[in-house]
Amino acid sequence: MSRFITARAAGPRAKIALAVLGGLAGVMAAGAAGADGADGNVPSVVVKYSTASLATDSGVQDLYQRITYAAKKVCPAAYFGDLGVARRVEECRNQAIARAIQKIDNSRLAELHATHSKNG
Repeated sequence: MSRFITARAAGPRAKIALAVLGGLAGVMAAGAAGADGADGNVPSVVVKYSTASLATDSGVQDLYQRITYAAKKVCPAAYFGDLGVARRVEECRNQAIARAIQKIDNSRLAELHATHSKNG
């Protein structure tokens, strides 16, 4: 799975767009374990946020929820009676979230993610 961050300066309130990419979306129906294709073929969702929003608990919580939602969009649930597929979807989501959190590199966001990861 891949993702990228594009920073765009918009005056003093710079916005950063984070794309969370899912490596399993699109190949689940075929029963493939993962996608090794080009990034252009991998679905993505851009999650925009301002760096100022990471200064508040509510801003961090909001961004975490939006990243989680984006991961669910790029790694959609697909149940074919195969628990292996369900595990791969969950792993896709977990990796997409973890990589987004790592790329943002904010200690408050990382702490929130660690808490959610422990609690399931």
